[in-house]
Amino acid sequence: MTSVRIGALAPLTRPGWVEAGQHLLAGAELAVGEVNDTGGIGGRPLELVVRDTAADPHRAVTALGELAELGVVAAAGEYHSVVARAAAARADALGLPFLCSSAVLDALTDHPTDWVARLAPPQSRGWRVYGDFLLGAGHRRIAVAAQPSVYWATGTRVLRDHLGAHGGTVAELDMSVLTPDAVCDALVESRATALLLLVGHPDPAVPVVRSVRGDQRLAGILIGAPAGQPEFATWGASLGDDGTGVPFLRYLSERLSPLGARVEGALRERLGEAPSFVAFEGYDMVVVLADALRSYGVDRASIAAGWPHIGVEGTRGPIRFCRTPGTGVWQWAWAPVEVVDRDPARPGRLRVLRTG
Repeated sequence: MTSVRIGALAPLTRPGWVEAGQHLLAGAELAVGEVNDTGGIGGRPLELVVRDTAADPHRAVTALGELAELGVVAAAGEYHSVVARAAAARADALGLPFLCSSAVLDALTDHPTDWVARLAPPQSRGWRVYGDFLLGAGHRRIAVAAQPSVYWATGTRVLRDHLGAHGGTVAELDMSVLTPDAVCDALVESRATALLLLVGHPDPAVPVVRSVRGDQRLAGILIGAPAGQPEFATWGASLGDDGTGVPFLRYLSERLSPLGARVEGALRERLGEAPSFVAFEGYDMVVVLADALRSYGVDRASIAAGWPHIGVEGTRGPIRFCRTPGTGVWQWAWAPVEVVDRDPARPGRLRVLRTG
């Protein structure tokens, strides 16, 4: 019997965030298995056709062309915002429905499109919640250690605008020229009370954390990582106790629904570790596509036309799409947002610091 094919984009090799890609696929594969155990799509099995982006926008664009030629009815996935933006543009040009699971850059496309929908909340929303956390914790003088990237630049702008409206300041430290020790000197000079890591992991994030933690002049400074680097096991493996108490954003509810709790257990068994929010995003993207395929058929245009009419229970709540200003795509506007960190007393435990 001919399968119904959907494409999946994920970073599975370096310099992509491989752990994120693995968790994304684990969630997607679990959901595909459950769809097929309950009759598939009109009696036809659902098949996941995977392509590795390696965090390269050009590879993502090429992969989407290959997937379209292979006859996939839709594509989904991707973790890195710059890559997802390239994929969304290509999907729009191809007339291929694309469900972005995890990337958050607000302007996912240059112009409004009906071909693209997204599960992850826009960066402006999540990073404003992070800004509220900083303000609530008494931080007004913020430094960001940033690498050149539209994603990091956009995040910095969101924070500067949001904090500035409440009397806060954001100083930028250019990680294309500064060493970890020079970052410490700049922090002392700026009198910042919080340093945010807008950089890649493990390098230069790990060396910067080690330098800051080891500098007695900076004993009271908060280190934060809004993009979520501490979510994955390699963070703790690289930094040990130095990696605890670093607040980051995750798109997950502290209290899971019965569906979410069941999926959490299955993902933990599949991964051999606690699933990240990215694994839940991978599961939910297949749940959404399966609902669209069952409701509107396997015609690409019909799937895209169905985005505003989808209503399905996901692991993190009911999923519905609407138009959100500034995104250009169909957006799940109610995705949960939390600021969490790893408890220094129990590194395996995540503490919820703020919700939004």
